[in-house]
Amino acid sequence: MAGTVADSPRSFDTRRIVFFDALRGFTIISMVLFHLCYDLAYLYGIAMPWFTGTVLQSIWRASISWMFLLLAGWMTSLSRNNLKRGLLYGAAALLVFCVTSVASVDTAVNFGILFCMCACTLLWCLLERPLGHLDARILVAVCLILFVATYTIPLGRYDFDGFAWLGFPSATFRSGDYYPLIPYCFLYLAGALSARWHHERGSGYPAWMYNDVIPPLAGIGRHSLAIYLLHQPLLLLLCTVLLS
Repeated sequence: MAGTVADSPRSFDTRRIVFFDALRGFTIISMVLFHLCYDLAYLYGIAMPWFTGTVLQSIWRASISWMFLLLAGWMTSLSRNNLKRGLLYGAAALLVFCVTSVASVDTAVNFGILFCMCACTLLWCLLERPLGHLDARILVAVCLILFVATYTIPLGRYDFDGFAWLGFPSATFRSGDYYPLIPYCFLYLAGALSARWHHERGSGYPAWMYNDVIPPLAGIGRHSLAIYLLHQPLLLLLCTVLLS
């Protein structure tokens, strides 16, 4: 998951900001553990009431996907080519859709987290210049308010087709991972605008953010997209071998 997944967190002095790698790596590990619990509970029938019967599952899922989106948004200020980054997310999203549709292990992924990151990154490419004339602090507040205000929109079902990508799923829409533009583009934009606000202040990043304190964690973060694409097939293989 999502977010993020493949970014190059470098400051303007070209040094890599390792903190972002480590944060992404931590989130990737959390995602793998979440999907392991999901597979065990829903695909292999292991009784896990603490996961399936409580609000913990929703909170855990949100902690992963929201962090991916915020990080992906922040990376817009550090990426050398946001258009290329958005297209990479799009290619990965298409791959996930094709594989999950053919495999039929669970519900195919339509408009999942990678789609959302692709669409939001391309949207930022269009909005970055027009929004550059406005106060970033106010825009961040507006985006967060809109995120909260529109959060329940995709939870409903609507009497028209073709707009699930936007946040209006029809009664027949199904997806194993669903992150439409509404409300999640507002979370992504809040991350992007927060980064712009930070850079406008001109204070740079503190020295500790460049320190590679936990190299394995940062290493995972640097290869997050590949891990995202490969982890679920490997988890299913592992569970099949161990539980069969």
